[in-house]
Amino acid sequence: MDFEKKLIILADSAKYDVSCSSSGSDRKNSNGLGMGSRPGVCHSFSADGRCISLLKILMTNICIYDCKYCINRRTNSIERALFTPEEIADITINFYRRNYIEGLFLSSGIIKNSDYTMLKIYEIVRLLREKYKFYGYIHVKGIPGANQEIIKKTGLLVDRMSVNIELPSNNSLKLLAPDKNKDTLIQSLAYVNNEAKKDKNFVHAGQTTQMIIGASDDSDYKVLSLSDAMYKKFELKRVYYSAYIPVNNDNLLPRLKEPPLVRENRLYQADWLLRFYEFKVDELFDKDNENFNYLIDPKSNWAIRNLNRFPMEINTTNYSDLIRIPGIGLTSALKIIKARKYKKLTFEDLKNMHISIKKAQYFITCNDKYIIPINMFDKRIIANSLVLENKKEIKDKGYTQLSLFKGSEVNE
Repeated sequence: MDFEKKLIILADSAKYDVSCSSSGSDRKNSNGLGMGSRPGVCHSFSADGRCISLLKILMTNICIYDCKYCINRRTNSIERALFTPEEIADITINFYRRNYIEGLFLSSGIIKNSDYTMLKIYEIVRLLREKYKFYGYIHVKGIPGANQEIIKKTGLLVDRMSVNIELPSNNSLKLLAPDKNKDTLIQSLAYVNNEAKKDKNFVHAGQTTQMIIGASDDSDYKVLSLSDAMYKKFELKRVYYSAYIPVNNDNLLPRLKEPPLVRENRLYQADWLLRFYEFKVDELFDKDNENFNYLIDPKSNWAIRNLNRFPMEINTTNYSDLIRIPGIGLTSALKIIKARKYKKLTFEDLKNMHISIKKAQYFITCNDKYIIPINMFDKRIIANSLVLENKKEIKDKGYTQLSLFKGSEVNE
């Protein structure tokens, strides 16, 4: 098989792993190629959130596992390809020199066994760092169950590593990924975290993980509870949520016409609330429903269920409460706190500060006045208004993976 054919196959196969991001690195350049920190890596993202400044590729789509949801499962009759470490190192350097990429995201199917696969990934990274003196951003997939010494040697050379948890529960793993073991996945996450604590040069931009959403019947509550626990226990930089893409026919898989992208988006929004807005998982769900209302964003949904806390007066509400108002983010809240030191703010002042109040208007007052004449204590009126507003934002479409080859774009 010629080189370009392999590249097309393995770049296309890599699009299903979304657990990559080019932020967080501060690797310095010592008279070599590239820069892993700003501004060396361009922080450009595609519409579905994937970083597009990285060469995102699989070492191979050959895999000994038979995960039901994966296009590369061993029982699938698909075209297979395998890159040697020298080939991947060479293409990374050549693409960098042509200004196509600023770094590398490398994943792989499991070939032979975990140790062999991880060793080949290490060889690729070692070639880039030592032979080619490449100091650009490198993010690799950690292979669960691989020899810890190989993982350690790899972690000292890369910026970030992801160990993908894949599914939210042990039952889901047993059903859809029978070759994987939850305990092994957790142990791998713990090992990377512990090594990073001991050595600042080990995976110094942190680790991430990925969960597939919609392939199993796990609820949003279960997904978010697991994410919250992993953030706290393993100090993850990100949990990535990947809407299940129906690429295989299997009786154990749901019959979906298209990926649940709106659900994926709501989970990202809720994840943001946990990490930056001081929300708790239990606050975001109704006691009788463990899934989000996908017609309304999680913060707005929480506010509607807690109307007794509203309206909040813009001129007196503290920062912790301001950031809980739908439509007001961290930056907007800081603007409000700063501006009201000099005057009492009006709705016109908020607009002049470029603060969007499309959602906030239902939950705030300025100088004890509402901006719109509605019953502020009628949940149905507010909910219906927000649903109409959110429908403008929801675009549940298939998305396209950025392609390096003209005419080879693939709609997922």
